[in-house]
Amino acid sequence: MMTRKRKAFKWLTTAVMGAISVLFLTPLIWMASSAAKYEKDVMVYPIQWIPAHWNFANNFKEVWMSNVPFGLFYFNSLKLAAAMTLLTLIVSSMSAFALAKLRFKGRNLAFGLLLSLMIIPNEATLVPRYLLLKWFHLYNSHMGLIVMGMFSIYFTYLLRQFMIGIHQDYLEAAKMDGAGYTLIFLRIMLPLCKPILATVGIIKFIWSWNDYQGPLIFLIRKELYPIPLGMQLFKSEFADNVSLTMMASLSAIVPLLVVFIVLQKQVIQGISLGGVKG
Repeated sequence: MMTRKRKAFKWLTTAVMGAISVLFLTPLIWMASSAAKYEKDVMVYPIQWIPAHWNFANNFKEVWMSNVPFGLFYFNSLKLAAAMTLLTLIVSSMSAFALAKLRFKGRNLAFGLLLSLMIIPNEATLVPRYLLLKWFHLYNSHMGLIVMGMFSIYFTYLLRQFMIGIHQDYLEAAKMDGAGYTLIFLRIMLPLCKPILATVGIIKFIWSWNDYQGPLIFLIRKELYPIPLGMQLFKSEFADNVSLTMMASLSAIVPLLVVFIVLQKQVIQGISLGGVKG
């Protein structure tokens, strides 16, 4: 009897969560539907969730072949997001390994000071970052954004907490076999940290892809603009065409959807294991 009640409760919970998910996905569904319509059909009421007349191919062509260099903005975002994500994974994982597994004088003090920097709001560092980029001649360049985006206290903390949960016996066994810290980090720690690395990678990629403030302040030339700034130019150019704007918006989120769908298993595993081991 209890088993049947549990199954019924599970099915009910699943149905409720599914309904809530559909509700949250409604704006995305409307955007995809509008991107496939003719402009005259976008604001038709009641809403045509499935377009009566499809214009997806023409809208797609107009977005990518318009006077606004949408393809260039897309490439810039891919370049920036990929570079920042890769470098953040390298820098944060190395820092986390040192703070979690290496024993050196002042380690806890260094970690405490690092955490204390998290209370400084991002906006408070805009002027110092601007001056640093000007001094090092990296202002108005992708390299400047990448250098600023490769360091993350939050991800270092997240990875450190995960690495602390990895038993010390793995390292001791490797040391007995003659492995140094570099080999231990590459051959033992990184493979064991795949779930949390995937989680960090996806979050960082999404943050980098959606970053608007950094490029707005530190980039001047339009040919260097990523998608967020490019979308503003596109909306200014096609402010009266909702279907093209929705097609551009749909195109802008495709990489985020692909990354999450491909790596969602690792993300869920990383979050669950991080919660247990952290």
